[in-house]
Amino acid sequence: MFPAWLTRRTGNLLGFIACAGLMSYALFCQYGLHLVPCPLCILQRVSVIAAGVLFLAAYLQNPGDRGARVYGVLIDVAALGGIVVASRHIWVIAQPPGTVAECGASLDYMMDVLPLHEVLAKVFAGSGECAKIDWMFLGLNMPTWVLMCLVGVGLWGVLVNWFAPAALAKK
Repeated sequence: MFPAWLTRRTGNLLGFIACAGLMSYALFCQYGLHLVPCPLCILQRVSVIAAGVLFLAAYLQNPGDRGARVYGVLIDVAALGGIVVASRHIWVIAQPPGTVAECGASLDYMMDVLPLHEVLAKVFAGSGECAKIDWMFLGLNMPTWVLMCLVGVGLWGVLVNWFAPAALAKK
């Protein structure tokens, strides 16, 4: 089922590299293309970073079968969180003009003055900046691409941590 070179450890390294690539592109868009991320974009980034850190930890620790399965589940939980946020972001974008609330306070300001549960409630409500489409590729907006990438990351996390061989067979 797997190529001979693909072990659990190699798969986790590849998952980390994929997450690092996603974050690198997000930072390029922010600083190179001058696209300002909205609060929902920031939460999607947190999910990608969490999955990447878990892939890196699984690579470095190289756990046994039981530990690898735990890492697979944790990676899926991180990816699922981002999938939920990206889905909500896509829904906010799809709303008719004028039905989404105007732009509100920045995420940094809300984190400073509000309890976490209120910040999350305001962020998930979406705002004008979350409904704005600044970037498209092949007819799809950034949250749609992030959702597809997180589905892939989540599937990869389970595939390599549940089904890939632990190490190359010794000859």
